[in-house]
Amino acid sequence: MALKKSELYSSLWKSCDELRGGMDASQYKDYVLVLLFVKYVSDKYAGQKDALIEVPKGGGFADMVALKGDKEIGDKINKIISRLAEANELKGVIDVVDFSDEEKLGKGKEMVDRLSNLVSIFNSPELDFRGNRSEGDDLLGDAYEYLMRNFATESGKSKGQFYTPAEVSRIMARVIGVGGAKSSNQTIYDPTCGSGSLLLKAHSEAKEKTGLDLAIYGQEMDNATAALARMNMILHDCPTAEIWKDNTLSTPHFKGSDGRLKLNDFVVANPPFSNKAWRNGFNPEHDEFKRFEYGVPPKKNGDYAFLLHILASMKSTGKGACILPHGVLFRGNAEASIRREIVRRGFIKGIIGLPANLFYGTGIPACIVVLDKENAAARKGIFMIDASKGFVKDGNKNRLRAQDIHKIVDTFNRQMEVPKYSRMVPVAEIERNDYNLNIPRYIDSTEPEDVQDIDAHLRGGIPNRDIDDLGKYWAILPSLKAVLFTKAERPGYSRLLVEPPAIKAAIFDHAEFTAFNDTATALFAKWRKTHGPLLKGIAKGDSPKTLIADLSESLLESFRKAALIDAYDVYQSLMAYWTETMQDDVYLIAGDGWQEANRLRLIVEDKDKKEKPDLMIGGKKFKADLIPVALVVARYFAKEQAAIEKLETDLAAASLAMDEMKEEHSGEDGLLLEVVNDKGNIAKGAVTARLKEIHGDADYDDERAVLEAYRKLLDKEAEGKKSVKEALSALDKKVAAQYGKLTEAEIKTLVVEDKWLAALAAAVQGELDRISQALTARIRLLAERYVSPLPELARTVDALTAKVETHLKKMGFAW
Repeated sequence: MALKKSELYSSLWKSCDELRGGMDASQYKDYVLVLLFVKYVSDKYAGQKDALIEVPKGGGFADMVALKGDKEIGDKINKIISRLAEANELKGVIDVVDFSDEEKLGKGKEMVDRLSNLVSIFNSPELDFRGNRSEGDDLLGDAYEYLMRNFATESGKSKGQFYTPAEVSRIMARVIGVGGAKSSNQTIYDPTCGSGSLLLKAHSEAKEKTGLDLAIYGQEMDNATAALARMNMILHDCPTAEIWKDNTLSTPHFKGSDGRLKLNDFVVANPPFSNKAWRNGFNPEHDEFKRFEYGVPPKKNGDYAFLLHILASMKSTGKGACILPHGVLFRGNAEASIRREIVRRGFIKGIIGLPANLFYGTGIPACIVVLDKENAAARKGIFMIDASKGFVKDGNKNRLRAQDIHKIVDTFNRQMEVPKYSRMVPVAEIERNDYNLNIPRYIDSTEPEDVQDIDAHLRGGIPNRDIDDLGKYWAILPSLKAVLFTKAERPGYSRLLVEPPAIKAAIFDHAEFTAFNDTATALFAKWRKTHGPLLKGIAKGDSPKTLIADLSESLLESFRKAALIDAYDVYQSLMAYWTETMQDDVYLIAGDGWQEANRLRLIVEDKDKKEKPDLMIGGKKFKADLIPVALVVARYFAKEQAAIEKLETDLAAASLAMDEMKEEHSGEDGLLLEVVNDKGNIAKGAVTARLKEIHGDADYDDERAVLEAYRKLLDKEAEGKKSVKEALSALDKKVAAQYGKLTEAEIKTLVVEDKWLAALAAAVQGELDRISQALTARIRLLAERYVSPLPELARTVDALTAKVETHLKKMGFAW
């Protein structure tokens, strides 16, 4: 069966649970990633001749499986990894952790159990990589990225620097134009490559857009992180990438035949911020590679050292992007001189200001400095973007959404000037500001202050200025304004014509809003009509990533010119649904085909994985992974569902009647008091026993009548529960049988029309509702703000004061 991304991620994270406690995330990540590497290469290359990775005898994952329960499992796993490393020149890469470390893994049986469980997790069907990669989809690479992101989150501020968020990596790859690569001889270089995520995103962008397999070069100073990068390259099908372990500034490894720095077509980097020890190991004043011709950075701050190294490593036609703290844009002294020289030479194409708290090594805001040597001589300005406000909270970090990434890339690559977001800043203006590149100096992204109108507070009315600020709505809904407002008694102010609670209805029911809603709905309907057949045409082996790229781009373009609607919000609705639901469905279909993906899955009990069943048949629990049971019921068994709902309504009515009777008669001296137990419940046995006890005694006629009525309700409730249970059981059997009878055409209708497109239609309608709600909320706020002018408030206070004084006089008090 094909692999669902959510199950793959869940299984990998479950493996981490086996290691928590003995070490922190910055340590146990190495164990998990090494096992992931061994499992992957074993599944992909074991038994193959002339494979890129040789899996030697006694050096594969199958050999680890055979060790489960072995008293020497730790030592023997080390030997297996060592054999694999020796066969593939991976010494110092995959053998960097010790699987017999008692301090981290426990002693004796604790270690044996922990490692045996860990191997079992990697041996599960969810982690079988032999037939689980759709063509062109880097499923394992995505899983690796998922792990790295979570490891970085758990490692905390001091140890998460090895990972550059994938969202930022994507932006950098797209703004340097690597998707326009012309030759497979072109190169991508990262001088501080960490785990290699930036390099791989740039490589992936080039391969997806051009099919070209660009050469990868990376250097990383930390030994363990360089090992991660090597493994990462192999796991992403880039085994020929060159990763070197050393200090880039003091000992750059990649050089040409003339001994100078190797020049690259594309350079990306996320160097350590404000490195105080950047001069260690060399003398920048006499740098043999002439990287500091524009100035030597401050002794205790290496930000510009890395930027200058990047520039020196770029061809004359080279493009680059570097993540740096905002301080590089405005700090003075030596850095100001370097900045002036770089700007004058036209090397900086653009600057993208990012939200704060995106990165795992620091919470400070950063920017992407985009470099371009090819067009430097003719450059007359620097394109700046303030993207600091586009993000979503994700735990204790901020994260860029798909819409934020797309907006940044679109705006930058198209050089679109957007108020409060982006502009092309002429070099002459920058020169007048003494080459200060601080983004707020050129883009004012602050929201205008919501000014209170003193005169309106004193004399009433809503300021026309506030109403005119809603001009984008009146441009589309011109006559609605006249329905909601009329002129006040004095110039410059208006009165609301409807009561505040009726504002929403006045907007929703207005013909112009209905027409606006219909226009936007028609845009989606047109997109739906075009892409419904595409979705129904998904075939085994298709690329889910290509599919979502085509779908999302076309949806974005469909809504680009829509009035009032932010096309990127609509785009985000699709991307969010893809992440939550649709991608798992598409991976199943692309892996198994429509019919196979539709099969009901028997739930195997697992104490660590509690799954809620969709159907119960003969005491067995089943899960419908592709088509929700509710959709099958709605399309094929609406009559049966209605009957069950009627039974449930009758059952609820009986239960309510019992509750009301109990509440009425269970208090002190109540007629049900004798049968209420300590927990406040009434059992049928207690009612029957009490009736038997007072049988024939006329003094208890009233109690007897209530008890008999209550017993009838108990019987009715029991019968109702039985009927509902039987009806649900019968429906489950019918539904299960229907799953087996569904044709491929019916499956496609249920999945594409009833599930995917229905959910997206609801999301688009949600965006439309949000527009009307925003207008309603603003008008209501203005109405309530100025509803009671000061004189009216004073009269109200006087009236209330008079009432209080009157009451006080009646009580004998006088002021």
